[in-house]
Amino acid sequence: MRVGLPGVVVMGVSGAGKSTIGPLLAAALGMAFADADAFHSAANIAKMSAGTPLTDEDRWPWIDAIGARMASNAAEGRPLVVACSALKRAYRDQLRAAAPGLQLVFLHGDTALLAERLAARRDHYMPASMLPSQLTALEAPGPDEYTIAMNVAQPPDAIVQAVCHQLRKTTP
Repeated sequence: MRVGLPGVVVMGVSGAGKSTIGPLLAAALGMAFADADAFHSAANIAKMSAGTPLTDEDRWPWIDAIGARMASNAAEGRPLVVACSALKRAYRDQLRAAAPGLQLVFLHGDTALLAERLAARRDHYMPASMLPSQLTALEAPGPDEYTIAMNVAQPPDAIVQAVCHQLRKTTP
């Protein structure tokens, strides 16, 4: 299913399933996939690995790099699905400025489920202890952001199928 979008940002806090849903959604949509974690600087990764939350100043270059990649891919006719926390409205606004018309998919869920997922994760620099700071920083998308919100208690395939259904209804 190819949709006429410049890209999709699969957003939410750590443990919401962005890195699981993102590639599945990209495959279903016929788009490329990128994980925003790959755009972090070494300093940001070291900070998070130490359990220190990033500041806005830490995040702006990261958001700009993601936006630039989305814009470049869209200009080349290769829209991108990006797994990115995009916790704050200002970050999402910056991404939309770079890739106007991008679609947001907001993965959200019960805090206990998110914590359980993080505790089970191996080989990731983001410790489970960072979840409270992410939940505090999260500004849930407003109705004017035209977001597809999905509860992550559902199986990944069901989430992808529901998102694709929504996109078929709203995208030329």
